[in-house]
Amino acid sequence: MRVDKLLRGLFIFYCAEAGAFLLMAPWSSLWDQTLFQVPLPLVQGVYLHPLFRGAISGLGAVHILWGAHDLEDWLSKRHARSRSE
Repeated sequence: MRVDKLLRGLFIFYCAEAGAFLLMAPWSSLWDQTLFQVPLPLVQGVYLHPLFRGAISGLGAVHILWGAHDLEDWLSKRHARSRSE
C-alpha cells in the first residue's frame, strides 16, 4: 500500500514538473539557442514555428491538468477514508 502512495505521489510530481517545463520551455531563449545547433534548417524552421511551440505548450498544460486531477482524486479518497474512520 505504501508503494502505491509513493508511486502516485511521484507521478503527480512528474506531471507538475514536466508540465511546467513543457509549458514554458518553447518560449524561452534557451529553446532558440539549442535549436541553432541543429544542422538541418528545415527542422529548425519547424521547431521555431509558433504552432509547434504552442503544441508543445499545450502538451505541458495537459500534463499539469492531469497531475491536478490525480492530486484532487488522491486527496478526496484520502479525505473520504479519514471521514469513514
